[in-house]
Amino acid sequence: MGLIKNMEPEQVLNLAQQVAVRPGEIVNRTLAQNRHVSLTLFAFAKGEEISTHESNGDAMVLVLEGTGKFTVDGQEYLVHAGETLIMPAKKPHAVFGQEEFKMLLTVVFPSEKQLEKAKG
Repeated sequence: MGLIKNMEPEQVLNLAQQVAVRPGEIVNRTLAQNRHVSLTLFAFAKGEEISTHESNGDAMVLVLEGTGKFTVDGQEYLVHAGETLIMPAKKPHAVFGQEEFKMLLTVVFPSEKQLEKAKG
């Protein structure tokens, strides 16, 4: 049993081709999800958005196709294919489909020890 799911192992794949844009939707495909890390492919139709929210982990997006608009703690960023952006834990952020675009989202969650240390 592999830890990465929903993709064929030992095959060279194009990540952007593993998720399709559908009009009026945000499509996602979970590749891995546990208490330490989350890997998810997303395809945004133009005009679709994930409203402002926070995460307990640091989130890194890698745009695979198109351009996405990311708002982190009130600051807007246009991220194009091949570019990445890190959205720090506990900072409010949102994602908007400036045009059709696809991305890989990696979220790294703090360990129990890190959480305890942060509490002081």
